[in-house]
Amino acid sequence: MSDRHVKRYAAYKESGVEWLGEVPEHWKLTRNKEIFYERGELSESGAETLLTVSHITGVTPRSEKNVNMFMAETMVGYKQCRKGDLILNTMWAWMGALGTAKEDGICSPAYGVYAPRAFMPYNHAYFDYLYRTPKAVTEITRNSKGIVSSRLRLYPKDFFQILTALPSFAEQTAIAAYLDTKTSQIDRQVELLSKKATQYGKLKQSLINETVTRGLDSTVPMKESEVEWIGEVPAHWEMKRLKELGKIQNSNVDKKTHPDEKAVRLCNYVDVYKNEFINSRLLQEFMLATADESEIKKFAVKQNDVLITKDSETADDIAIPALVTETLTGVLYGYHLAQIRTNSKKLFGPYLFRLFQSNSYNSRFEVSAKGITRVGLGQSAISDALTPVPPLPEQTAIAAYLDTKTAQIDRIVSTINTQIDKLKELRKTLINDVVTGKIKVIPHGELA
Repeated sequence: MSDRHVKRYAAYKESGVEWLGEVPEHWKLTRNKEIFYERGELSESGAETLLTVSHITGVTPRSEKNVNMFMAETMVGYKQCRKGDLILNTMWAWMGALGTAKEDGICSPAYGVYAPRAFMPYNHAYFDYLYRTPKAVTEITRNSKGIVSSRLRLYPKDFFQILTALPSFAEQTAIAAYLDTKTSQIDRQVELLSKKATQYGKLKQSLINETVTRGLDSTVPMKESEVEWIGEVPAHWEMKRLKELGKIQNSNVDKKTHPDEKAVRLCNYVDVYKNEFINSRLLQEFMLATADESEIKKFAVKQNDVLITKDSETADDIAIPALVTETLTGVLYGYHLAQIRTNSKKLFGPYLFRLFQSNSYNSRFEVSAKGITRVGLGQSAISDALTPVPPLPEQTAIAAYLDTKTAQIDRIVSTINTQIDKLKELRKTLINDVVTGKIKVIPHGELA
């Protein structure tokens, strides 16, 4: 910014408060009870704008949130909030569910609403930045009461005892304006990088979609596959049901431990959902469990097995695949998963894995999933899936080609995500250092 520059303050003092650390010498150390009082007015009509609090977005109108939470029949008696009030979700303050209101409104009776005292230096944007820093949230958690974290509550008397370092109003205003500018710049960079990563993800998906159903030679004659969502395939390819190409079975191995069984590790739903490849790199992440000899023999994982999710909360999470890239002794696949072990003379496992990744092949399983509150895929729906089958050498070539190309894209996306993570960390560090005085922001019109 042209009218502000950043430097260290001339002198500092130890605050004696762990979450603040060293602060500028002239900042006043004060408890929240001197800055805030608890607002007690309640809504008489319930017609005001309903505000909600999130650890991600702070305080926002509920109308801007995509939530399916229960709505009360009337909001008469809800707490009134004024622009600038600090609002905390009493039950989730330990997660950072707090912030300052940008407009008047009402909020849940379960929230804490704290208004600034008259004549106190108070810029609500500064306090929004201050109390949403990780260190401030840690201090809030420390002052919350409860036996376990999920039951922690921040009560007014405990909030009021928290010590805060208070800059002048001019400094607060300069800090908030500076952070508005800097965080907007960082957020814009993150947004652009995220869009770039998304585009590479779409490129990867398009590459898989095209290659597994069209092959590597665009000049070969085509024929109708007789499967609507697959469309045309090369004329020399066959179409066979998946049960003709390998063995399909669902797991019924539970997560319990029994003293009369052998120790094993379970590759579970989340392991398949989050990882394209199942190998020894993930071994320590697999759950410890036990199984009997018949289960160990039946549900072991071997190289080139394809594992898919067969149950989920939504149909679009059905038939998410992972490829087992090495035989893992003592590892079984768990409940909510299905295994396809191909006949190696007919179907190459890595090619089938890429087929499951394609939108055209995967669509069949999404529409076949049945259920109301939770959807599942029956074994027959997997077994009867019409599957394009190129000659084996062509399957191997397609899988190798996609391995190379997708790995290149994955490396690019990984680099982008690393940049995003660094920017997000920079944002957190910048906010913390500025609001606690580790970096000085010069108010407009003042000399350094």
